Amino acid sequence: MPLVSTETHPTVSSKGQIVIPADVRRRMGLTQGSVVRCQINEDGECLMSTAGDVRRLKGRIAAPAKPVSLEEMAATIAQRGAKAAQR
Repeated sequence: MPLVSTETHPTVSSKGQIVIPADVRRRMGLTQGSVVRCQINEDGECLMSTAGDVRRLKGRIAAPAKPVSLEEMAATIAQRGAKAAQR
């Protein structure tokens, strides 16, 4: 595929975020929820491509029968981490 020359110079925010210019978003077909794949080569150049829309994953995982608190999640993670460390 031939390279279409569109060079932009986005700035990195204090949160480490960059804004993809509107023209680039339009050309790539990006909308809210789009996933962008970035591949970095040995020269530090980034090749961006679309990877799909995260919203298509909605409903793929069933809701838990009983809600789980953050404390319960943390305890389970700690227990499984301890078991893994014993191996």
